[in-house]
Amino acid sequence: MSQIVWIARHANRLDFVNPEWFNTAERRYDPPLSADGFLQAKELAERLKGERISHIFTSPFLRTVQTANQVAEILDLPLKLEWGLCEWLNPEWMTEMPETLPPQVLGRKFPRIDLSYHSRVMPQYPEYDPVCLQRAGETARLLADEFSEEILLVGHGASVIGATMGLAVAAAEIELSAGLCCLYKLVRQGESWEIELKGDRSHLREIEAEIRFF
Repeated sequence: MSQIVWIARHANRLDFVNPEWFNTAERRYDPPLSADGFLQAKELAERLKGERISHIFTSPFLRTVQTANQVAEILDLPLKLEWGLCEWLNPEWMTEMPETLPPQVLGRKFPRIDLSYHSRVMPQYPEYDPVCLQRAGETARLLADEFSEEILLVGHGASVIGATMGLAVAAAEIELSAGLCCLYKLVRQGESWEIELKGDRSHLREIEAEIRFF
C-alpha cells in the first residue's frame, strides 16, 4: 500500500519579528504570523497546489492555523484541529499551559475548520523531552492509519521532527531540521516509510539564516 504524508512547519511568527509583542499580548504564547510569514504560507500553498492531499490537520495555535488555511484555500479542503501536533509544552519556554483561541472562535475566523473533528491525542503541560517527540510521532501514526489518503500535517519545530520520526524509524539516526515553513514528504510502501523531502524550503523566496527550534 502506497501513501504520502506531508509535514510542514508554520511560517514566520510575529514575535520573531517584533519581540516586544510578547509583553502586551493577550495570549502571549499564541502569536499570529508576521507579514512575511503570510507570504511564506502562500508560497507553501502554491508548492502543494496540484498534490492529491485529501485531509489537512493542524495544530490549534494561531500561527499554524493561519499557515494551514492558506493551503486549505488553494486545495479547497477543510481543516482539522489536532492538539497532537501542537507546540512543545516546554516549561522553560512557557510558564503555564498556553492559551489558544477556542475552536468556535477559530471556526468563525476560519470557516474551513471542521468543528466536528476531535483531536486524537491531547498533550499535557508541562511536557518534558522527549515526550513531545513521542506524542507527535504517535499522532502521525494514528492519523496515517486512520486516514489512508494523502494527508498534510502542519505543526511546529519539535512536532514536525517528532511526526517525521514517528513514521520513518530510520529518521532517528539522521539529523533532522525544521526551519520555518519547511516541508517533509514521507512515502509509505508496505509497512515502511521513506523520506523523499527532508525539511525542504526551496519553495520559499527567503529563508531564515538561523533555524529556531520553537
